[in-house]
Amino acid sequence: MNRVLNFAPGPSPLPLEVLLEVQKELPDWNGTGISVLEMSHRSKDFMGIYYETVKNLRELYGISDEYEVLFVQGGGHMEFAMVPLNFNFYGTGNYLVNGVWSQKAFKEAVKLGGAAEAARVVNRVPRQDEIAMSEEAGYLYYCSNETVNGIQYHYVPQSEAVLVSDMSSDFLSKPVDISKYGLIYAGAQKNFGPAGLTVVIVKKDLLGNCSPTTPSMLDYLTYANSESMYNTPPTFAIYVSCLVSRWLLDQGGVQEMQRRSVVKSSMLYDVIDGSAGFYTNKVEKDSRSLMNVVFNLADESLNDEFLAKARERNIVNIKGHRIIGGMRASLYNAVTIEATEKLAEFMKDFKASH
Repeated sequence: MNRVLNFAPGPSPLPLEVLLEVQKELPDWNGTGISVLEMSHRSKDFMGIYYETVKNLRELYGISDEYEVLFVQGGGHMEFAMVPLNFNFYGTGNYLVNGVWSQKAFKEAVKLGGAAEAARVVNRVPRQDEIAMSEEAGYLYYCSNETVNGIQYHYVPQSEAVLVSDMSSDFLSKPVDISKYGLIYAGAQKNFGPAGLTVVIVKKDLLGNCSPTTPSMLDYLTYANSESMYNTPPTFAIYVSCLVSRWLLDQGGVQEMQRRSVVKSSMLYDVIDGSAGFYTNKVEKDSRSLMNVVFNLADESLNDEFLAKARERNIVNIKGHRIIGGMRASLYNAVTIEATEKLAEFMKDFKASH
């Protein structure tokens, strides 16, 4: 098996153990004689997979019965609309804007009844004392990790309003006190499974206040009342996510994932900071992401050579997002410490040869 060292930002690597389990079970799941791809979403067998996935998520994050765990489709872009449609009842949405994805969420909320910027900053997260809530603020929204910009919150913003967070790209990478939030959501394709599944964790007493004209598929209560089975859910994605949740528990849970993330990201930031300007990172140090390490080569004419030489060492998907350019290494849970060591070694060698 010739597996490359994949640092893709999403869809991103899955644990090899999970891929092998999928391969083994795909033609005949658990002796049933059918594939999980062919299984009815309302069957006893699939509902068993669904219930285990929810149970494992509750264990990983310590989610109380005050919260619903929902499986939704449409990714982050649909959540940009669902959040204001479900929460505008409580007042104006206030947004912390410090990267590509928080900006997209804010623009969508403006279209759906109005929103306010509680802070806007560049190359870092806003400090708590910079957050200025509007009058009649209903919820405070932030993106915990900006995948494109390589910016991550290492504190929880405080507010009297309901706290909402897009945790797509650091979901299950560290402990989270769910009780501080009204809602969090995350696309599965970074740390939890294949593309096509979005996890929503929402406090039950916040549901049921949409406008009567809100489409059923955009109302969180629809999913809560139907165990996420209002329409056919992404069954295969839920099945793979179930296997990933087992793997996470077996590995030591989110505490162990956080430990590994610190180790992996430190390797790359040490190379960048010790390169005497050959590599640069524009993000303020206390806002640097443990998930997405972005960097530039001071001499951008070397970019293509850098990517080609990396590919020769089996290192792929490190080109930066088209909006900001440069390079980006995404260090999600399934990216191993050993793979990150090889990337760090390559970066050192490339600098030494120039």
